[in-house]
Amino acid sequence: MKLIVQIPCYNEEHTLPATFHDIPKTIEGVDQVEIMIIDDGSKDRTIEVAKELGVDHIVINKNNRGLARTFRKGIDECLKRGADIIVNTDGDNQYAGWDIPKLIQPILDGTSDVVVGDRRTGQIDHFSGFKKFLQRLGSFVVRQLSGVDVPDAVSGFRAYSREAALQLNIVSPFSYTIEALIQAGKKHMAVTSVPVDTNEKTRESRLFTSIPKFIERQLTTIVRMYTMYQPLKVFFIIAVTLSVLGIIPIIRFLYFYFTGDGSGHIQSLILGGALTILGFITFLIALLADLINFNRQLVEQTLEKVRRLELEINDQTKDKK
Repeated sequence: MKLIVQIPCYNEEHTLPATFHDIPKTIEGVDQVEIMIIDDGSKDRTIEVAKELGVDHIVINKNNRGLARTFRKGIDECLKRGADIIVNTDGDNQYAGWDIPKLIQPILDGTSDVVVGDRRTGQIDHFSGFKKFLQRLGSFVVRQLSGVDVPDAVSGFRAYSREAALQLNIVSPFSYTIEALIQAGKKHMAVTSVPVDTNEKTRESRLFTSIPKFIERQLTTIVRMYTMYQPLKVFFIIAVTLSVLGIIPIIRFLYFYFTGDGSGHIQSLILGGALTILGFITFLIALLADLINFNRQLVEQTLEKVRRLELEINDQTKDKK
């Protein structure tokens, strides 16, 4: 049983040592514990510090590609190196590395595919009241849309089984946390959460620099991911709404028409007809989107099989060497 702890890093030379030392090097039930950093184009000494610390694997992005793409690359690299469990933590030492044994225990027990560390944000002193409210609201929305019951949906302290990692397909350029949960819920993975500790704040968040921008990006991710997995439902609701809005002015026109005053309300007929036509077109889009959704599922299944085949070939190559 091999565990790889991946740490996406961007200019983390000052916080990486604390993050590294917090990670236990031996865990009961795990034969090997390895640490990997994915450097996302750092301009400081992050890579040199990682080498001095004795990090097992160093993966480098030549340019800054963002957290989501860096996370995705880390997952692929962990799988190539034979990880049975992958833990993701942040390079700013926000999460308590000593809780990793607790985080991976549901996977070791065979009861979960994905485990999310619950930071219990209501108890974190350096979180403002508004930020705590946004965390609760965002987690509630994600729970409703994904069907996954976790109290801290945006926590990046997570553990993935090998099977779960093979099925993940992160496409968002911003943050992977919400997308990964919606995917896990729609793919019927077993997801749970465990309470974890957090360390003192070491620097300002690079994802939460602007509240309006953060909300915009998170909403965009939620809408995009939910529509990707439930297109028929989303477009059908829009189609019904447009059709109902179209029928109301049409009924209004008919009422005045049969009462002898229809000529003065022709605009209601035009508006109602336009909305009804838009509703019908949206319904056709719903059917088309649903067909595309089934094709996406086939593509994802093919991608998963290709991944497994690549990993098998990679393992066979290593054995020959």
